[in-house]
Amino acid sequence: MKYGLVVLAAAFMGLLSFTLLAVAIGTDYWYIIDVNKPNSTDSDNLSSHSGLWRIIEGQNKSSIIPSFTANMSSMSDVEKNLLGLHKVVVIMLPLSLVLLVFGWIFGLVSSLAHSSNLLAGSASYFLICSLFTLSGTSIYIRYSHQAMEEFQQIVSPEVLANVDVSFGWSLALAWLSYSLEVATGLLLMLAARIIQLKGCYDSGVSIAIV
Repeated sequence: MKYGLVVLAAAFMGLLSFTLLAVAIGTDYWYIIDVNKPNSTDSDNLSSHSGLWRIIEGQNKSSIIPSFTANMSSMSDVEKNLLGLHKVVVIMLPLSLVLLVFGWIFGLVSSLAHSSNLLAGSASYFLICSLFTLSGTSIYIRYSHQAMEEFQQIVSPEVLANVDVSFGWSLALAWLSYSLEVATGLLLMLAARIIQLKGCYDSGVSIAIV
């Protein structure tokens, strides 16, 4: 396999993973609640979709999620736990995004230097970045499930029968970004292996000539 094609594929996947994660973090379709009341014309106003930073209710109403500004003293233990989970998510995913920028630069320098050690380091770096993305998305899913369980305890079954909840495409983009981060790391490992094999081949040829 050609070294150039491998590093170009790694560069493309690394850039795409960054783009997808940035879109996921900045959009408001992580969690969707659809209210389908029979014989009701205002179901759309009761539905909502949310992102990491705000909740969009109805057609135009939006509210910011107070992850760091909420008054903790007036909250129950469950609410504090949910807020704590949300804080972890909004820290880990943007951190992963920033790390991807440096990872892409590190990978570019490593590929231009044709250094197997640097390429292996870049690969490890991308795999570590993927762990941040994986942890952030997994914690968000846990946070959403706990929030829904709390909601089910305070709402009657009759109301819940008209409520459909689902994860949105923003979360799907975050998962896809995670997959591409892993793929980028594996491609950089392959590039490092190609350089190693080429070095061994060149050494063997030199010895044979001597």
